[in-house]
Amino acid sequence: MASAQSSAPDRAQVIDQVVKAYDIRGLVGSQLDATFVRDVGAAFARVLLDEQADGSGTGLGGGKGLVVAHDMRESSPELAGAFAEGVTALGVDVVHIGLASTDMLYYASGALAMPGAMFTASHNPATYNGIKLCRAGASPVGQDSGLDEIAALLDRGPGEATPDVSAAERGSVTHRDMLADYAAFLRSLVDLSGIRSLSLVIDAGNGMAGHTVPAVLDPLPIEVYPLYFELDGSFPNHEANPLDPDNLRDLQREVITLGRVDAGLAFDGDADRVFLVDEKGDAVSPSAITALVATRELGKHPGSTVIHNLITSRAVPEIITEAGGTPERSRVGHSFIKATMAETGAIFGGEHSAHYYFRDFWNADSGMLAALHVLAALGEQDGPLSELMAQYSRYAASGEVNSTVDDPRAVMAEVEQTFGAREGVTTDDLDGLTVSFADGSWFNLRPSNTEPLLRLNVEAADDDAVAALRDEVLGLVRG
Repeated sequence: MASAQSSAPDRAQVIDQVVKAYDIRGLVGSQLDATFVRDVGAAFARVLLDEQADGSGTGLGGGKGLVVAHDMRESSPELAGAFAEGVTALGVDVVHIGLASTDMLYYASGALAMPGAMFTASHNPATYNGIKLCRAGASPVGQDSGLDEIAALLDRGPGEATPDVSAAERGSVTHRDMLADYAAFLRSLVDLSGIRSLSLVIDAGNGMAGHTVPAVLDPLPIEVYPLYFELDGSFPNHEANPLDPDNLRDLQREVITLGRVDAGLAFDGDADRVFLVDEKGDAVSPSAITALVATRELGKHPGSTVIHNLITSRAVPEIITEAGGTPERSRVGHSFIKATMAETGAIFGGEHSAHYYFRDFWNADSGMLAALHVLAALGEQDGPLSELMAQYSRYAASGEVNSTVDDPRAVMAEVEQTFGAREGVTTDDLDGLTVSFADGSWFNLRPSNTEPLLRLNVEAADDDAVAALRDEVLGLVRG
């Protein structure tokens, strides 16, 4: 078990295991415990104080503190409290907003102009927890923008980040409820004044949507049939990962059984992602949602840039261009999307994993805000969701297919060698390996940032073409 007293190699191994590309995440107890997380809090505060002192970054955002929130996992309150202890040990104050979705933490970071820390492992099983960090204004903290410095401080030991501070110099912890403010702010970003009455089935997966959905939707002309709104970090009904089609089954069944609802929504554990099914129970592609929201935002800001990650449908950049916008391709992952949005001034960004980012929301992602855009578009016309979304869906896709392999880099090199020699084929390595064909079909093969997997996404003109290309690639990947 890793702690401040563990031997250096053990601690170094834990640091290497839990510090990911854009968050800190690991098994509770064996990798993340209160002692280790207290050191993380101190290290983050140390990085922010150093930035503030030398002017190299936003530091504490001009204030004296940072904001902390947590999800409903059993371990989250203790770990959030330990983190706050590490922060206050350096004389930095903490505003603790308690139970929150990840996008609610981003709201607090933006509204309060403070750095933030969200305790959640998102869709991972109950045995996991993690920390998503951001600078003031919800600016991302990733491996190349702060996490590497935090890891270095942790590796040197807790004394490196936590000096002796007198009791009088320690920071304070104050508690603040920001749920109502968060909900009102989201509604202020989408014109919902003229929508017709809608009925929805919403599957919270026992995650944080059970806390935030009522606050956001109750004032609207929307009838909600709730599924699994009870906060329970053991996830007794199904994993809070709607990206896996198996975890949409209950939602689809309820939509079909009721037979009179307009749509179904499913949120992941920390409620920063949303997935939709239409009135027939069919899953709606996140790429189609990206295209829909992009056209709405371009209607307000003509000619603007919209970000899409490299595994979204090629329909997305086509539709952005047709709507008068400029599509910009990005790597997968929230820290990369947010950084690209900041660099380009983009108004919106979408990922096929159902993360949706908004300039009006400090370039941060919010599944709830994306849902409000879809509900506004649906409620402004009389047709069903299936008809509305059909105009944004042009090609067939495989969905994400995962494979466990011993040497991901070697496998990717073999795949590139096999396909790259073919006429009319182009490859790029922006994120993993993307192979594009003259007929418009493509596939991307990339290592997971959080799990020991290779992830494959394929798109082509129709289901048969997708299946043929998918099977050919998997034949190489799986030997």
